[in-house]
Amino acid sequence: MKGMTRRELEITDRNEIIEILDKCSYLHLGLCDGDEPYVVPMNYGYTMDENGTLVFYLHGATQGRKLDVMRRNPKVFVEMECDTQPFAGDVACRYGLAYRSLMGRGTAVLVDDPEEKMRALSILMKTQTGGDFTFTEKLVKVVSIIRIEISEYTAKRRPMPKPRPAAENAE
Repeated sequence: MKGMTRRELEITDRNEIIEILDKCSYLHLGLCDGDEPYVVPMNYGYTMDENGTLVFYLHGATQGRKLDVMRRNPKVFVEMECDTQPFAGDVACRYGLAYRSLMGRGTAVLVDDPEEKMRALSILMKTQTGGDFTFTEKLVKVVSIIRIEISEYTAKRRPMPKPRPAAENAE
């Protein structure tokens, strides 16, 4: 994991990072299409080993812009958030949003091996539904599987602010 500027907001506890990964239902996949950014929301599955190495699995159509872009430039960025709750302030600059998030950079790999595709879809469905599913070679032939090996990531929490004492609100 890479550190962040506002260290007091950083989440380094592996269990809390897993909570974020389990609670979010989709991620934003950032790609670079030449000199133009391209972002797509996608469902995902993930694995994280005991060392904190994170891998995402995505699925989709077997053709399209996303795959074309990845073939030209496999560098990607992911972002996800959960527990979002807007809050009000006594002045404009004290309004905000409480949340937990994870973001990171990695490399996209298009998976061709049917066994790995079946395993990836099982991981994706376990992440999304909590259920166990199995897949056949026939089923995995009609979808593309993208494995994203995350090279560095950070997780962050912005909690709800504590209520300010009445004397401070009068300023």
